[in-house]
Amino acid sequence: MKLSEENTNLFYKLMWGVQFYLNQQLQVRPYVHSAQEYAALPMSDKAPVRDALWKNPKLIDAYLDLNPDHLPAEEQEIIYKWKQFIADTFHIFRFLKNYTIFIGKRSQVYGVVGLNNSLAELFIGRPLPILVEAVLLPFKGQIIYDGLLRPHDIFFGSGVRSDLNETYMIAKQNGRIITTLEPGATVPGVERAEKSSQEWIKKVEEIAESSQQMHGGPAIQSAALTLLRASAKVAEAALKRVDEEDLWWLVAQAKRALRRLQTVLERANQ
Repeated sequence: MKLSEENTNLFYKLMWGVQFYLNQQLQVRPYVHSAQEYAALPMSDKAPVRDALWKNPKLIDAYLDLNPDHLPAEEQEIIYKWKQFIADTFHIFRFLKNYTIFIGKRSQVYGVVGLNNSLAELFIGRPLPILVEAVLLPFKGQIIYDGLLRPHDIFFGSGVRSDLNETYMIAKQNGRIITTLEPGATVPGVERAEKSSQEWIKKVEEIAESSQQMHGGPAIQSAALTLLRASAKVAEAALKRVDEEDLWWLVAQAKRALRRLQTVLERANQ
């Protein structure tokens, strides 16, 4: 996924404005005399200015106090939130429909959106994971990068890939994929997931109640019905978010029911 063309253009307008101001203060590229000249520089020439910005983030406040580009309040607010930036080395782990998964050094998992191109397009043909140095920024409720990624040509073996996959699956399962850096912003998907759980509770309750009346029959059918009753209780408890200790006990019951069914099936083949 990537930003719309309108939002991409807005991002670069704001970013080049801030970087040009910093360049004027620090004279990293003293031969540049206007924001238009700065915007036209190749990314390789902008890189030292960009690096200086994240080493001197207080200059963001100075830029906003002066407001040399006469930005409206909503655009100033976007830049102000950039002080929540995260500069780190990340593993680009997976390309998804809504964002790309970045995994940081402390096992934090981020959903990052592309700019002119999706990150899948940017790294087409390169095997995952990809180790990159990046600066992540908040932008209108999403996470983007600051326009520059520095990838490392490192191949990762199955052990690293397995560890990263487990980190991703834990974050996914527990709703810990970070998709915004803005305090107080709602995380997309969480509200929908809560609503979905509520919709399923009644149906699972009906299945659990009905399954309690299902007993008897040949050995295979009896064992299968026992597994159905135990599994329905697990699903009901999980949706109602009962205490984890109680849930583990119900899972143990379901495992015993599964083992019983497996034993009956093995006996049927002897």
